Amino acid sequence: MVWSMIWGIVFIAIGVFAFLKPEVIWKLTEQWKSSYADEPSELYRFSTKLGGVILVGIGIAAVVLSLWWE
Repeated sequence: MVWSMIWGIVFIAIGVFAFLKPEVIWKLTEQWKSSYADEPSELYRFSTKLGGVILVGIGIAAVVLSLWWE
């Protein structure tokens, strides 16, 4: 049960970071692949923010379920 709570907190932290700073994630993962792009596209920003929201939801579910099953 402790591990699911820890993973839930990690998912929440990563999700909040992805929602608030999609440009940083793009710089770390995608910028090196393109010699022409200086910033992420609007579609990339939207999909990264959506992924962040989904990760936060999964993290909250993991924390709540780990507390509920105790």
